[in-house]
Amino acid sequence: MSEVETRNGDQAKDLRRIVDMQRRPARAGYGLRSLAVLSGKGGVGKSNISVNLSLAMAGRGKRIVLLDADLGMANVDLLCGLSPKFNLAHVIRGEKEVLDILLPLGENLSVLPGGPGVRELADLGEDALLSLIDSMSVLEGMADMLIIDTGAGIHRNSISFGTASDAVLLVTTPEPTSIRDAYGVLKALAFAAAGKADVTVVVNMAASPEEGEDVADRIRSAASQFLGISPSFGGTVLWDDAVPLAVRKRTPLLTAYPDSGVSQSLRAVADRMLGLEDAREAPSSGRGVKSFFFRLARGLGLRR
Repeated sequence: MSEVETRNGDQAKDLRRIVDMQRRPARAGYGLRSLAVLSGKGGVGKSNISVNLSLAMAGRGKRIVLLDADLGMANVDLLCGLSPKFNLAHVIRGEKEVLDILLPLGENLSVLPGGPGVRELADLGEDALLSLIDSMSVLEGMADMLIIDTGAGIHRNSISFGTASDAVLLVTTPEPTSIRDAYGVLKALAFAAAGKADVTVVVNMAASPEEGEDVADRIRSAASQFLGISPSFGGTVLWDDAVPLAVRKRTPLLTAYPDSGVSQSLRAVADRMLGLEDAREAPSSGRGVKSFFFRLARGLGLRR
């Protein structure tokens, strides 16, 4: 088989995956749930968590769309070995449809490249926003959850994604600077969401489960005492040499090293987030993709 035939065959297979996701009907009364992944500083493994959490949830039968919304260091494509030709900007400009830019990544998971389109959201007029929301509504029928890999820090864009989402996953490491900056994100979220933020804390690169729990407890205690919010604990992801090896391979960790300890811990985080572990209740249904983008536009400062 020639290289061209192989490439065409792969493209056809990818298209069939997206069509299959779209054809599977959404459950009655169920709205797409949005989850923003935030961190206080860069270098804490936020994007790795986003990618592999998405894969783990997809492995549990959830239909996931992963939006790369990190303006400063968008690298979901690198972690997944993808080469996007188009991104959200092409949809905003009316040059492409959402299905044209989605990149399949295994069963039940597609990546939505954000790129400069994330920045352009803030400059949309009301008519353009309504048009975009209408085009994005296709995600409602093809996905159970929209996971957003945001930028690090308390930049307005990142906090806006957090407040627009149904829930937030806050990633930190045991480093003092990471803990301090994670608390800064919680403070910004609590202010922007008037104390109604649904936040789960995950501690990455910990030396032991006990260290992770200790870090999370300190953050949660301070947030409850001083910010009036009560974050949940999503779990600990231990340091593992498999992580940088997978990055060098440009292959998601769960694909490259599915039996590694860190892959198992990430699946445990996914199960906990889905209510499959520790007798945690399953998350409530989401408010849907249209509501998400309306709230996001308000947070970004919709131009009228």
